[in-house]
Formats: sequence, C-alpha cells, structure tokens
Amino acid sequence: MPRRSPSLRRGPFGSRILGPRDQGPRQLRIRIQVLLTVMLVTTNLVGALVVFVINTWAIPSPSPNRAMVLALAIAIPSYVVLAAIVGAIWGTTSSLRALRWATQSEIDPGHSQRARALRVPLSLTSAQFSIWLVGTILFTVLTVVLQPARAIGTGLTVGIGAVVVSGIAYLLTEFTLRPIAARALADVKVTQRVRGVGVGPRMAIFWTLGTGAPIVGLLIAAILALTPAGSDATLAQLAVVTIIVCGIVLVFGFLLTDLNARSVVAPLLSVRDAMQEVEHGRLDADIVVYDGTELGQLQSGFNSMVHGLREREQIRDLFGRHVGEEVAAAAAALGAGEIELGGETRVCSVLFVDLIGSTTYATQHGPTEVVAVLNRFFGVVVDEVDRQHGLVNKFIGDAVLAIFGAPVELPDHATAALAAARAMAARLATEVPEVEAGIGVATGQVVAGNVGHEQRFEYTVIGDAVNSAARLTDLAKDAPGRVLASWDSVTAADGTEAARWVEHGETVLRGRSGPTRLAVLQESPVQR
Repeated sequence: MPRRSPSLRRGPFGSRILGPRDQGPRQLRIRIQVLLTVMLVTTNLVGALVVFVINTWAIPSPSPNRAMVLALAIAIPSYVVLAAIVGAIWGTTSSLRALRWATQSEIDPGHSQRARALRVPLSLTSAQFSIWLVGTILFTVLTVVLQPARAIGTGLTVGIGAVVVSGIAYLLTEFTLRPIAARALADVKVTQRVRGVGVGPRMAIFWTLGTGAPIVGLLIAAILALTPAGSDATLAQLAVVTIIVCGIVLVFGFLLTDLNARSVVAPLLSVRDAMQEVEHGRLDADIVVYDGTELGQLQSGFNSMVHGLREREQIRDLFGRHVGEEVAAAAAALGAGEIELGGETRVCSVLFVDLIGSTTYATQHGPTEVVAVLNRFFGVVVDEVDRQHGLVNKFIGDAVLAIFGAPVELPDHATAALAAARAMAARLATEVPEVEAGIGVATGQVVAGNVGHEQRFEYTVIGDAVNSAARLTDLAKDAPGRVLASWDSVTAADGTEAARWVEHGETVLRGRSGPTRLAVLQESPVQR
C-alpha cells in the first residue's frame, strides 16, 4: 500500500480536525461551531482559574476578609459561567453570520465578504477582551467596596489575565477558521499585500502576552510587597509568589509560543510537502492558502510557481511534438535569448517517406476515413523513427522527412536510418494496407540549423543527402518492397544491418552529375 504524503496525514489546513478541503457547507458550519464553542469556553474557564490562583496566593496583599470571600465565591463562578456562555453564543453566532456565504451556500463571495471573513478572528478576540475588561472593572469595584487593600492587585491580575486569554483565543480562533480563510483567499493574489498581523509583529505581540505580561505581574507583586499594605509579607510568601508566577510563565508562555509556532510552521510545512511532490515530478501539487500574512504570500507564490511550471511543461511538450524532443531539449538548454539563426555542417542520414496515390485515395473516400488512414500512416513512421533515435523534422502533406544524426549526435546514424526504413516498410504493409508508400534513405553531408527569421524560425537540414533521399523516394515507388537506399548508407552501416541490403544498380539522380549506387532490401517486406 503506498505511503501517504505528510500533507495528506496532516490535512490541507495543517490539521486533520479541520476536515478535508472539499467538505460541504453544512459539515463546515457544524465543525466550526463545535470547535469555536469548545475552544472559547475552555480558554475562558482556564483563564478564570489562573486569575483566581494568582489573586489568592500570588499577590502579596492582606488575606481576603469574610465578606470578600463570600462575594468572590458567588461572583466569580456566576460571572465566569455567564461570560463563557455569552462569549460562546455571541462569538459563534456573530462569526457564523459573517461566514454565512461559506457555511450555508457555495456562492462566490464579494470583496467585502472576504474581508469580513478574514477579520473574524480579530472580532472574536475583541469580544473576548471586552468580556474580560468588564470582569476586570466589576471585580476591581467589588474589591474596592469590600476590601480596598486588595483592589490594585485584583485589577492588575484580572487585567493581565484578560490580555493573555485574548491572545490564546486569537490563535485558537485563527486556527479554527483556516477553512474559511482558505475560501476567502481563493482566487485572490495574496502576494499583493499582507492581510492581518504580519509574522514579525505577531512574534513580538505573543512574546509580550506569553512572557512579558506574566513578568509584569511578578514585577507588580514585588512592588506591592514594598508598599505598606504588603510590607508584612514574609520570605515564604514572596517565594510562593515567585513560584506561581514562574509556573504561569512556563505554562502559558509555552502554550502561547507553541500555538504561535504552529500557526507559523503549518504553512511552511505545506510548502515543504508540496515542494517534495514537485521534486518527484507531480506538477499538479497545489497548496490551500489559508493565511493572509507573509506565510500566505509564500503559499500563494508557490502555487503561482507551480502553475508556471505546468504551463512551461505543457509548452515544452507541445514544442517537442512540433519540432522533436531533441530540438526542444537543445533549445531549452540554450535558453530563448541564446538561440541564433545559422547552422553547421554535419554528416548524417536522411529518411524520406511519401504516400503513393494519396490524391486518388482522397477523392474516393470520405474525409474521416482519409484522416484516419493518414494518422495510422504517420503513427507508424513516427514510432519507428523515435525507436531508432531519429528526428521527425517535417510533415509535408502526406510525406515525412526524418533525420538521423542531427541535432543530437548519433554515431551509427546510417544503421539507425536503414533499420527504421526496413521496419517501417514491413509495418506499413500490414498495418496500413489501404495505401502504399515509397521510402528513400541517403547519407551525406548536410547543413543543419535554425533557418527563418529571429522572431520565427525552425530547425531543418539542407543539402545533397536531403535531395537524394527525396529523389530515391520517388524511385522507390517502383522498387522491390518500395524501399530504396543509397549504397553509401549501406557501406556506412554496421555489418549486421548492411547484410540485409543488396545492390540494385545505379542511376543519375535529378540535380546530380554522377551516378548514385542503389540498394534494396535483401528480403523484401510483405508485398502489397
């Protein structure tokens, strides 16, 4: 069983609990509602517990009197439960209202809807901070009324708790809403600008929340210990204060740092995994862009890069089909700016094949049938030329010009050309019996290179070998097996291939002054 890639194991949004990429609107709405409710309620309850511990044992102030204990015993649980319920209902309801386009239908959102969706984590955080701010004011006023000596410590403790809990709520909310952010950022060029708090400011903010704020609490505790109200604090009490605050720094600082690190690392891992996919040749790799910061720019930039690679590969494939893979590879190796007009002199072998009586066949059959026959004919020719590492240089109507030995060096080009002609003749006789074709092979010196204009050129060969192959093709239509080669090609081939050919007299080809010795197959292909 094939091993799944890390990106599939983690999920498209960095975590499997966020669901698949193609989950439906109803499934997405339920998932977000459950996750938001659980995370927000849990964060508020844990924050309230920590504030209670700090205010009770970590602040060097007088012990709470009976009235204070009774008031706190009633007010703290009541407010925490009420705030958790209100915060969860208010937060999830307002969030789902802003995200209705993504969780209730598959409509294409407008710019304002996208922007509003991306602001939801900040809006939820503001709501949480507002609830805690109200709690800070409420408990500070309550302490001022019942025990003024504890008012400063209470206000500062709940205030710091509000900042820390809001920071955690922001990270958890942003994590939960990644699927929505992905839909909001779909088809949007994230590289244009950063949406939200960038990576650098985010690091500074959450260091302040996870480490700076608790340290400030420790500093306040020390200052309060020096005031008249806390002057009677013992060394043991100060040690307890230090232990509790340091524990909070370790726990909440680690939690915030871990959440922040995950929010940064997850997009980086998605890019890394996708790069591994591309490295293995899978150019269909695609990353879900769910971050509006520089990390989202990285994800979006990777998608643009892979899209460009796919287009380049498609163009290269199309280019290779037009001019041959060797020519395309040579052009790609040089680069567009380095390809120049001009050629070089080479000794190579040329194969020319032309249909016999194709005009008559076309007039007697329908266009669909004619095209089908031509495609089968060209298929055999291209297949055999490729098999012998030649280049199909041109399709000229119902004829084909193939080159062996250019643009890529082919040491035994004559052997390759003769073998291709022999196999081609045998296959055409059995696979395309509707038509006949003449095949000519010649070896000699040619000029190979790019001809045309600097804005539009093609790779071709010009010379005596090309003309000779074309003339031999005409003569091959009346030769045994419909294949005719120059004796120079036979003598240039290796012994095994040369043994398959025999001399067939000589003739003066049109355009030449001297005779050309000819050769035909010793055992002709299947006769028509």
